[in-house]
Amino acid sequence: MNPFGIRISFAIDKRIILFVGVLSYHSVFAQISPPGLGNANTASWFAIGIRQRLDSANHKQMVTYIGTGRISDPDNYDPFKKAAILVLNKEFYNLFHKNWQYSVALSYRRQNEYAEDAPYEKQSTGYKQEFRLYGRYSYILRNKKLKWVNTFRQEFRKFDTDKFKDWDETYQLRSRFRTQLTWNIDKRKIHSLVTSAEVLFSISKELNNGWSDFDYRESRFCLYYSFAPSQSPLVFNVGYMNNLLGKYGALTDAHYMALDIIWNDPFGSLKRKKVIPDAIFN
Repeated sequence: MNPFGIRISFAIDKRIILFVGVLSYHSVFAQISPPGLGNANTASWFAIGIRQRLDSANHKQMVTYIGTGRISDPDNYDPFKKAAILVLNKEFYNLFHKNWQYSVALSYRRQNEYAEDAPYEKQSTGYKQEFRLYGRYSYILRNKKLKWVNTFRQEFRKFDTDKFKDWDETYQLRSRFRTQLTWNIDKRKIHSLVTSAEVLFSISKELNNGWSDFDYRESRFCLYYSFAPSQSPLVFNVGYMNNLLGKYGALTDAHYMALDIIWNDPFGSLKRKKVIPDAIFN
């Protein structure tokens, strides 16, 4: 189908409630939520990242992380059974107004592919490579206890085989809408709860079939606890994500356990000239 003959339709399960992802360090911190890993009952995700301030006002920041995920088979619930994905990501943020922020990012992902039928062995095609470019635009509201962030994110994705040949799905344009809410449990902002809700729409270019329709594909819901020790540059985040795939009568979901560690300003901290709103990560 011609990509400009767009048909938009979506039906989202009643479980879609607007709970959103949050963060809070004494200046800033982040949680690195899991990527979607497809057909599995359970999955696990671990990531290590750095957040570096690039100016003294803390308006511009860079976040780099490496993450890895594992999945269960469709007929069991072992979230560590099989290697699923390796992710390398670099993103630049600019808070250009107290309520507005944009970012741009580059990402590389290598994902193992498994057969859909038992015994769910690794596909002979090896792994799928993804090269991703994306940008996002966020609106931020906050007070001393809460922060509410609404974000639109647009992605361009290119897929290749492990030999850099075109995958069956060669290109994808994906639009993501996310709402986030942060609750700082204590006045020092050492303990926080993080919730998030996100819906994803996409249109794909297939190798032999042209472009698909632009349509709703999935939803993701996260709940995190964040711990930012006052005398440490490290922030620890542990959480859960429910990935709801499909729509109408073909809904499936997967349950993710997640852990990530963020190191703030590993290359030195610029003296802050004034107190400004926290930046956002996810």
